[in-house]
Amino acid sequence: MNSEKIQALLKNFKVTIPVGVVLGLILGLVIGWGIWPVQWTDLAPYHLRPDLRQDYLRMSIYTFSSTGDAEIATKAWSELEDTADETLEAVRNNPQYLKPEQITSFMAIVGAESAEITPTVDLTTEIPEETERKGPNWLLLGGLCLGMLIAAAGAVYFFLIRGKSSDGAKPETLESREYSQDRDEFNAEDSGFTVGTQEEIEAPLQEEPSMPVAQFMTTYMVGDDLYDDSFSIDAPTGEFLGECGVGISETVGVGEPKRVAALEVWLFDKNDIQTVTKVVMSQHAFENEKLRMRLESKGEPILAETGKQILLETATLQLEARIVDMEYGEGAAPDQSYFQRLTFELAVWPK
Repeated sequence: MNSEKIQALLKNFKVTIPVGVVLGLILGLVIGWGIWPVQWTDLAPYHLRPDLRQDYLRMSIYTFSSTGDAEIATKAWSELEDTADETLEAVRNNPQYLKPEQITSFMAIVGAESAEITPTVDLTTEIPEETERKGPNWLLLGGLCLGMLIAAAGAVYFFLIRGKSSDGAKPETLESREYSQDRDEFNAEDSGFTVGTQEEIEAPLQEEPSMPVAQFMTTYMVGDDLYDDSFSIDAPTGEFLGECGVGISETVGVGEPKRVAALEVWLFDKNDIQTVTKVVMSQHAFENEKLRMRLESKGEPILAETGKQILLETATLQLEARIVDMEYGEGAAPDQSYFQRLTFELAVWPK
C-alpha cells in the first residue's frame, strides 16, 4: 500500500473515526490500568462492598451497645447514606455475634423502622479466599487490547473493504430461534428431585433463643476502691427473681488506690438457697498457685481474657457474664497483676 492510498484512507471518515475510537480506548486502558492505575483513599462506608458495609454496621452497633454513645450510632448511620436501610436489613437477617436487643437499641437511636428480627442461615455461602492484589492484571489488560485490535480490524473491513466490494446488498440477518416451552421446563419427576412443602422445609430449623429477662453493663476502674455493683433481676411481670453483681475479691500490694487482682461475679436466685460465685483473676494472680487455691474457696477461678464468657447457673436462673473490655495497670507491681479497667456484660435467662 503506497502513500497515496494511505492518505486516501486517512481522509475517509468511515475509517478514521472507528480506528481513532478503538486506538483511544486501547491507549486509555493502558494508561488507566497499567501506567497510572486509579487508587482510592479515604472513602466513606457508602462506597464499600455490601458485605464490608454490613461488617462496618455490625461493629458500629456493637460499639454503641458497649459504650452507650449515641454519636457513634448516628455517625455510622449517616455515613452509609442511602445504603443504610439496605445494610441494616441485611444485618438484621444475619446478626452473627450481635444480639437482637443491641440492634433494636441502635434502631431506636437512628430512627430506623422497627421490625421483627428473623436471622437466616445461609448454608450455601462459601467464604472466599483472600487474595493480595500485587498490581494490574496484565493478562486481562492484554486480552482487552487484543479484543480492541480485532474490533478495529473488523471496523476497517466493514467500512472500507466490504463497502467497496459490496453491490449494495445488505448482509443477511440471522433468524431468531424459538425454543419450545416443554424443552425448557424442568421435569422434577424424571430427575428424581423432590420439592418439599414450606412446612417441611422450615421444620428442621431450630427456634430462636429466648430473650434475656435482664441485661446489665458494669465497669471497674482503678481507684474505685468501694466497687461493688449489684442489680435486681425482675420478670417482665415485675416479679422479683433474684440478684446478680460484680465486686472486688482480691488485691495485691499496699497503698492507695487498691490494686485489684481479682473480681467475683455472683448470682442469687430466690428459689435457690446457694449463691453461685466465680472469681475472675489477673494473669499474675491466676498463675500464683497459693493465691489461686485461696480464692477457690470463694468460687471457681477464671483467667480474665477479653471476650471470655462465664456461665453461672442456679435452680431457675442462668447468668452469662462476658468480658467486653479489659486493661492491666502498669507500675511498681508485677506485670499483668492488677486491672486498670475491666468491663462486664451480664445477661440473665430463666432456665
